[in-house]
Amino acid sequence: MKYIVLTGILFLSAFGFSQSNVNELFAAGIDDAEQFSDSYFGPVSEGAIYSLSNGWYNSADSKPLGGFEISIIGNMTSFKGKEDKKAFVLNTADYENLQFVDGSTSKSVSTALGDLEGIRVYVEGGEEFELPTGLASENINFIPSAFLQLSVGLIKGLEVKARFLPKIDTEDVAVGLYGVGLQYDFSKLLPADKILPVALSAVAGYTHLNASYDFTDSNIVDGSDQQIEVDMNVLTVQAVASTKLPVINFYGAIGYVSGKSTTDVLGTYRVQSGLLINTTYTDPFSLTRKANGVSGTLGAKLKLGFFRLHADYSLAEFNNLTVGVNFGFR
Repeated sequence: MKYIVLTGILFLSAFGFSQSNVNELFAAGIDDAEQFSDSYFGPVSEGAIYSLSNGWYNSADSKPLGGFEISIIGNMTSFKGKEDKKAFVLNTADYENLQFVDGSTSKSVSTALGDLEGIRVYVEGGEEFELPTGLASENINFIPSAFLQLSVGLIKGLEVKARFLPKIDTEDVAVGLYGVGLQYDFSKLLPADKILPVALSAVAGYTHLNASYDFTDSNIVDGSDQQIEVDMNVLTVQAVASTKLPVINFYGAIGYVSGKSTTDVLGTYRVQSGLLINTTYTDPFSLTRKANGVSGTLGAKLKLGFFRLHADYSLAEFNNLTVGVNFGFR
């Protein structure tokens, strides 16, 4: 069964949905479809926010004037063991027209991160269909992100950063991101900066992601131009400390992550059966999800001339592993 979620997997994964697409929920009415979609997509939006907040630094020692580093950054944001993010309780009393085929009035169903399969629902007078499952059903327990990043040293202690993922546009999926950041090394203000074994910096970074996924029509809900469009903005502020050794260095940070994801469900949806047969919805609704919290990071960096390699692990609402391959001067 081929499927994919949307929001957080927007980066490197192949996309698709199960045979029972989320758009079939429109057979139960726009209110039911919106309520289900908010619970289904919300956790993957939160995880993607934490994923995009990582990878801004690999040292507290900022680069001198003219120094630069070009990096390929990859993030793996884990949701393994986070059962509260992989499922939610669907109570039919909270829905106008949606019912479980087995007669249950309440049960746990999958989010876009989950692995609950085979749960069938129906709308009175209409066909029954299966609720979509999530990534964990394919043994995927992380949300990936990847991008290119450039860091350049400016005046004493100040470093500017930029990240981007060139626009990727396939038949079903389009995704791209960009971001800007600043790092200021307070250690450079001290007279003994050259001989101090550690550096202390503040880092702030902003990332914007835009992506879209095209639905396919189903037998229950027909239509045209059906797609989900995601707009995501993420800000992080970090206090970073690191050693200042020639080859191997260690760094740590504590900071705050804040982000907002807006998911627009676009296109025309025409119900083909059931109570709402021939009902048409156009650009039916928009979903908003916010996430924020404290994060802590520990990492290490290996420097061999112009080649550098770093890895770190962050503890937050969604834990994250970052790996970077870097090429730099000074």
